[in-house]
Amino acid sequence: MTNNNLLNYIKDVLNNKPEGWLSTTTHRLDIYNEALAKVQFLELFETLYNDNNSETSALDNLPTAYDYIRLGHPLSCVLEWSIAKLNNISAQNVISFDSQTVPILAVLRKNLLDNKNTQINYIGQLPEVFNNDIIKSVYGYNFELNQIKNINDISDFDGSTIFIAEDKHIRATNLINTVDFHINLHGPLGSILIINESENDHYISDIQHVRRRETVAMTPSNTLLALQALANQANYNTPESNQQNKTAVLDAIKTVTGSNTKALVASSGLSIQYAILMGLIDDAKQNHKGKDIKIVVPPNCYGGTNDQARRVAACIDNVSIVDLLVDGDNDMVQSIDNVLNTIATQDAVPLIIAEIPTNPRVEVPDLIQLKAALTKVRQTPNGQNAIDPVFILDQTFCPNVQFLGEDKILASVRTISFASGSKFPSGGQCTAGYCIGNSKTFDLIEKIEQHLLLCDNEATALQYQILAKQLPSMNQRIADAYTNTRDFVTFIQETLPDAKINFVSEELASQGFTPSVFSLDLPTKGNTDEEKETYKRALNLKLINLMITEIPDQSKFCVSYGQLKGCYWTIPATSTQGTTKEGDKDYIVRASLSPNLDLELHKKVFKDFVNNL
Repeated sequence: MTNNNLLNYIKDVLNNKPEGWLSTTTHRLDIYNEALAKVQFLELFETLYNDNNSETSALDNLPTAYDYIRLGHPLSCVLEWSIAKLNNISAQNVISFDSQTVPILAVLRKNLLDNKNTQINYIGQLPEVFNNDIIKSVYGYNFELNQIKNINDISDFDGSTIFIAEDKHIRATNLINTVDFHINLHGPLGSILIINESENDHYISDIQHVRRRETVAMTPSNTLLALQALANQANYNTPESNQQNKTAVLDAIKTVTGSNTKALVASSGLSIQYAILMGLIDDAKQNHKGKDIKIVVPPNCYGGTNDQARRVAACIDNVSIVDLLVDGDNDMVQSIDNVLNTIATQDAVPLIIAEIPTNPRVEVPDLIQLKAALTKVRQTPNGQNAIDPVFILDQTFCPNVQFLGEDKILASVRTISFASGSKFPSGGQCTAGYCIGNSKTFDLIEKIEQHLLLCDNEATALQYQILAKQLPSMNQRIADAYTNTRDFVTFIQETLPDAKINFVSEELASQGFTPSVFSLDLPTKGNTDEEKETYKRALNLKLINLMITEIPDQSKFCVSYGQLKGCYWTIPATSTQGTTKEGDKDYIVRASLSPNLDLELHKKVFKDFVNNL
């Protein structure tokens, strides 16, 4: 088909797009094949294109493109496919980003690990936030900059060649064989990376992984603007920013957390985590020159956190990972005490990442003992006081609990609290995440903000708008969702007493820990451990499939939490724990309830499940 046919088809797709393409942040795992992420969606989309079928029902029946909205979604896939068509290349070679600088960092990361040179060529100016010195000194990336007047000025180079240019249009790119990576900057919409030449195809998965862990794809709303500009062959519209929304969000975060320090809002939970890690590493390099930096992280925590920390450590010589055992038979406080004792003997810098409550076991440590372990003064081998830790607290499950105020439990510990905004803060309506520190972290927050901006990972205008609307009602939604969850957990305990349920105690709930998520270890049978495990894993899927089949308008098989309505089911080992080592994964059911659902119907379906065991 001609380009006109392509553009006309895109217009029809945009006119008929399913509502969820723009608004849904919770993708279905029951119609998702991770090994075929993006590929399966586009193969079937291409069939629709060839048949000139743009009916809403046909588009709505396409499989899930990615398991996380921040990694990619139907609209980003269609944008990348369209640009690939115009350039006569594979759609796998086109990757859109919300950020203008992270695609550059993605290539630099790959070349650092492959010990390969990189030349960055650009016309006009580099992105304003691109900081040459910090990228080299903190991230450890090596490259040379080359300002040019015309793309044809680029000559052969012994290594990878990047070409960066600002473009007000979304269109075909002039691909030339002296350029390996074309990065087109599209203002507040983000950027589009084109991987040129077949010998660079091995970069695709590595660059996708950077998008998965350190940033987000071009957001659905901005991708829609890009596709509209492409289809109409016009300049893209710039989304309007609103300082009032941002101010309202920052004030709401202070109110919720009880902290008066500066809050920061990023494009996703992992975007804010990345800024936190790089900011703290930057601070440690400046204030503790030459000392090793230890990122202490639970091996079975959320896979994105776990993987990101290890990816950071892989790139920086004096940064390494220390496992923190927190769940089951392991006590978080004892583990932290042991780890900090060891790090003190190494005179190293401890950065501790922990979830409270933990995921997926929903456990809360003794907070008095936690404070004691974190504030204990330890000695280095030469008799000096060891460097005190920075506690990076993931509060996604309970963002309403106040740890940071001057009269709160962690006031005397350098603590940075963060939360994934795709959960309760936005009610599941956007992917943004935020962080804030206590009064002992003013300098650290400045560093974190510097790296948030360097990576161009600040929340978008629409994300601020959504958070401004949803954050004020968050604490009430948390309370209502907890009430539903406690009711459902009690019902399960009575209906299936042999099941093991991980949920907070009534005592912890009275202290403010009121999550609306619990994990369910179903009873199993078999003669051997292997038979028992196989039976249980099949039973997990049987329960989830029954729920989503019997209550399709409310129960959903996806990675979610804190939504405005419905009930969400997943198996951590195959979703949230991601790249966690196999031995540390939890093959159990995790369920999360919202403030708004038909609880009695869910009880009925669960009772039917039990009756058929």
